Amino acid sequence: MKPVITIEYCPKCGWLLRAAYMAQELLTTFTAELGGVTLRPSETAGTYTIFLNDQQIFDRKEAGHFPEIKFLKQLVRDLVAPDKQLGHSDR
Repeated sequence: MKPVITIEYCPKCGWLLRAAYMAQELLTTFTAELGGVTLRPSETAGTYTIFLNDQQIFDRKEAGHFPEIKFLKQLVRDLVAPDKQLGHSDR
């Protein structure tokens, strides 16, 4: 079974579009490697957390910022397809 990414976001903060953009980027980059990307609205204000299956791989509150898409692609690649080349995202 292919891994699934879940992006939990705060709808009150207006972060749905950011989550949808990141989901689109991940699905485009990891078409063969991911089983899907789920967007999950959080009931906790200020939440922006990314999970690979049930393992948390990024938390905005812990990091103090949102992930850059380049960083997120590298992070996901390292976990699900370490040999995959990311082109310009590897630079």
